[in-house]
Amino acid sequence: MSAATLPLVEQLAARLLARRWLLATAESCTGGLIAGACTDLSGSSNWFERGFVSYSNAAKTELLGVPAALIEQHGAVSEPVARAMAAGALRHSTAHVAVAVTGVAGPTGGTTDKPVGLVWFGFALPDRVLTEQMNFAGDRATVRAATVHHALSRLLELLP
Repeated sequence: MSAATLPLVEQLAARLLARRWLLATAESCTGGLIAGACTDLSGSSNWFERGFVSYSNAAKTELLGVPAALIEQHGAVSEPVARAMAAGALRHSTAHVAVAVTGVAGPTGGTTDKPVGLVWFGFALPDRVLTEQMNFAGDRATVRAATVHHALSRLLELLP
């Protein structure tokens, strides 16, 4: 876990524990790095329920219930798919909160419409699902690290 990530995970753990809530992650472009950052903290089994690494489109459908037609229509890196991933992580777990990420980490795979560094986030809370788009500069490792950091930071902001 990076030095910048540890305080975020500790704060997130404290918030979730105070509410007796569990977290699930649904990750594509980060390949499980958010779950890894969470479970690097000792005692995380008290607040971290599970992580889904749904790297392929088929995995998004099979593990999270993202409709294949939604992926076909909008692409895997899109607002509707991020929303469906986050909602699916809640439906397929006992968690109260979920974060989902889908993006183009690079260096290949980018297009004019979906450049390298584009990441869609989905945040499923007990009463709503929110999405947002971020564009991160840098190489693959930098994009993935920025995605983890943003996911954890934004979760902290969203938790009541």
